Amino acid sequence: MNFDVILSPFKFIFSLPEYIIEPITFLPDFLKDALIDSLNLLPFLFLMFVFIEWIEIYFTKKKHLFVFFMKKIGPLFGSLFASIPQCGFSVIASTLYTRRILSRGTLLSVYLATSDEAIPIIISEPAKAYLVLPIIVIKVLVAITAGYLVDLLFNYKANEPAQLNKADVQLHEKGCCHHDIAETPNAKDLWIHPIKHTLNIFAFILIVSIVLGYVLSIAGTEENLAKYCLINSPLQPFFASILGLIPNCAISVVLTLLYLKHTISFGSLIAGLSSAGGLGLLILLTRNNDKKDTAIIIAFLVVISSLIGIVIQNNIFNINHIFTILGINV
Repeated sequence: MNFDVILSPFKFIFSLPEYIIEPITFLPDFLKDALIDSLNLLPFLFLMFVFIEWIEIYFTKKKHLFVFFMKKIGPLFGSLFASIPQCGFSVIASTLYTRRILSRGTLLSVYLATSDEAIPIIISEPAKAYLVLPIIVIKVLVAITAGYLVDLLFNYKANEPAQLNKADVQLHEKGCCHHDIAETPNAKDLWIHPIKHTLNIFAFILIVSIVLGYVLSIAGTEENLAKYCLINSPLQPFFASILGLIPNCAISVVLTLLYLKHTISFGSLIAGLSSAGGLGLLILLTRNNDKKDTAIIIAFLVVISSLIGIVIQNNIFNINHIFTILGINV
């Protein structure tokens, strides 16, 4: 079988952005590079989001089982489900927590394991796709461990919501593209939402790539830019974890692109993605009546995310050797 013949249409498609944009002489080089790189990601992102939409559709039909298992085996189940790259689980987990259906440890485990758009973006870069395994493994293990430890050691009784009735336990929350997570989707959602999601993330990637390209053109080299961003400093994972708290899926895009541009360390990427609870944090901030409880959860997120980021960045306990054995260089 001649694989060159099979791959030739794909090579043609991926060469189109460069073929069209490169001859435009009035565009600066950093803008050309941002446009070409962003457009090359479009087909990968769309395929990934179609796949994720299938998962969300299946989950929507089984949401009663999700709630059941989240209550029974909390952090373990929450971490595994939250590792699937989408924002819906953190939103639902936050909603359930504000109604005191889930434990604090379970909510933390969902936040820590959530990766939002990081996984699709990394998979869209074939040369970096190997990073998906260590990111998911590290985040899930940290999430499970932290979730059970928090439930075991920090027994704070959060204030109960006012009064619950049957309607209160129904889920009617909006996802990142303002689609209703809880409703059973119709057939067109399989295409409409992935298209909207792809265009939204494409816009985020393009804007961030343009800004990074411009800054890089001023800084001169990626190494210079990395120095300005405190590369290898213990402060970088801390700042990344603070950045991750911004309740928007664009933050995971920013963190991932910063790492792919060699501007932040792998430890800082993990720190930022671990604290990035996405829109779930917005639900917690606006719906949780116990503000002290909200502050404690956010403090746990920052501390845990920063610590794991520092451990990985400085290879404490020789932790990175585990992935080196598997042929993965983080």
